[in-house]
Amino acid sequence: MWKKTWGYKEGLACGVGLFATGLLLQGTVGDVRWDLFAWPVNIIVLVAYLLLLVVLYGLRKRVYCFEWLTHYTAAVSSLVCVAVITVVMGLVRQVPAAQPSADWIGLSKMLSFWPFVLLYVWLVTVLGLTILRAGFPFRLRKIPFLLNHAGLFIALLTATLGNADLQRLKMITRIGKTEWRATDENGRLSELPLAIELQGFTIDEYPPKLMLIDNETGRALPAGTPEHLLLEDGVTEGRLPGWDIEVLNSIPMAASVATGDTLKFTEFHSMGATYAVYLKATDTGNGQSREGWVSCGSFMFPYKALRLNGEVSLIMPEREPQRFVSAVTVYTQQGEVRNDTIEVNHPLKVAGWNIYQLSYDETKGRWSDVSVFELVRDPWLPYVYIGIFMMMSGAVCLFVNAQKRRDGLSGEENGEDRT
Repeated sequence: MWKKTWGYKEGLACGVGLFATGLLLQGTVGDVRWDLFAWPVNIIVLVAYLLLLVVLYGLRKRVYCFEWLTHYTAAVSSLVCVAVITVVMGLVRQVPAAQPSADWIGLSKMLSFWPFVLLYVWLVTVLGLTILRAGFPFRLRKIPFLLNHAGLFIALLTATLGNADLQRLKMITRIGKTEWRATDENGRLSELPLAIELQGFTIDEYPPKLMLIDNETGRALPAGTPEHLLLEDGVTEGRLPGWDIEVLNSIPMAASVATGDTLKFTEFHSMGATYAVYLKATDTGNGQSREGWVSCGSFMFPYKALRLNGEVSLIMPEREPQRFVSAVTVYTQQGEVRNDTIEVNHPLKVAGWNIYQLSYDETKGRWSDVSVFELVRDPWLPYVYIGIFMMMSGAVCLFVNAQKRRDGLSGEENGEDRT
């Protein structure tokens, strides 16, 4: 080993050495502090790193190690080492960056794990030097190769250095009030260059459903594979295990009213209204039946179950949200006023921020007057997209060139046949 020319053995030794060095750093200085690379430190590090790559490439004729880093054996070795540690990351449950590592080594916070970072830097360095070697002298036929490798280089580098500038905040808003403050994952309060006024909040719910539960355990029946009856529009009867169900009255907006020793429901078109049905349940075995109200309840009214016998009761679980939407007005420092809606998987993009619908006051459900947003700002993301676009362009160029070569070979073969 370590005699010209270097190969995979030396590459494996480099990977083991970097891993051991990373473990030493992990044990002495702790996790990698990516927050220290926030603007403008990350741009300074980026410029210095690119200059370092140019120097390494310029000295490759004098220092064999630098020359080897441009060789395919170095590329394959670094890629294998990063792939192995990435597989480990996939097998170990990762914890959020704000939480301490779940293990004493640090494998549960792999992105801040020194061995992973050093191997990653090795891979990116080899990639950068490979680009320089292929780019000088420049040839048109090298464009697909350069697009693929340069795109990957840009995407990896900007995604890493831009991580410190990524802001992910949570804002709690209330109807009729304007909020410009948000908290990070550590609970620190920040004032934003924009404000959100919540104009309204609506929830579309799935139809209510009826289920049987065990009176002793409270578990849904049948055990392990519970069944339900969905009360969609127009449904007036159905069947649950051992019982025929007939809906006699349905009130989508109802309130419970205590009358003597019974609880009844009546129309109630106001905040806190719940869904209630009056039904008849008939035992398919002995023909005995029970009638009564069943309701899922709300934050104002309790739920109501119908006890069918000593073993089984009929209940209506809380209705599940199908879609929830916030109507907002967003104000920016630049004077822009924007009225729009925000819902899950349909964020609002304003002034470099992506505003996502995160949650609401689940205790009030459809009557919630609170909406919780997640605000994300990643100023380096466009450069990551540029890198991805370059890789896609390189792949297209490779495909086109391969097709041209195949057509050329086919033409030559046909020409030979004609002669």
